[in-house]
Amino acid sequence: MAHLIRDVKFLTTLPDRATETYGGILLMLLRDLFALLHRRDRMNPTTWQNALHRKRDAILAMATYRVPPTAQARAMAQRFRRHGPAYFEFIDAPGLAPTNNAAEQTIRFVVIDRHVTPGTRGPAGRAWCERIWTVLATCAQQGRPVFDYLVDTLDAAFTQHPAPSLLLKPD
Repeated sequence: MAHLIRDVKFLTTLPDRATETYGGILLMLLRDLFALLHRRDRMNPTTWQNALHRKRDAILAMATYRVPPTAQARAMAQRFRRHGPAYFEFIDAPGLAPTNNAAEQTIRFVVIDRHVTPGTRGPAGRAWCERIWTVLATCAQQGRPVFDYLVDTLDAAFTQHPAPSLLLKPD
């Protein structure tokens, strides 16, 4: 959803007035949808769900009806025709977030590391990075100290015991 919003915002920067207006209306409808999402606790669940469906339907209709003839607007309309319902699956799937912010934040340190280091020189280095990044992300999700996990892992290796599991946080 965040990428979609970014691309809709881009439409509002284009010089073609019709495309700018098209993007502006879509952006306003998406903002209205998120405003409605934040009012969940103040609304009756059925009323809230029905309002979400109406917002979704309004966005899908606007995105695909009376589309300006520019390539960018037509591409956006085609994107909504192809993937529109998938953008709004969170409406009917409890527990599914409207954005992937949690996943993006989980891998943020990996992206930063790739930008600030020269990388690795071969498969062994890449494998090590993949493994340590997995440990870092999993421990962070579990609220588990990485240092403690690494100490336990080394202790297990030196004493020929099984390595601690990353799947379950120890009690």
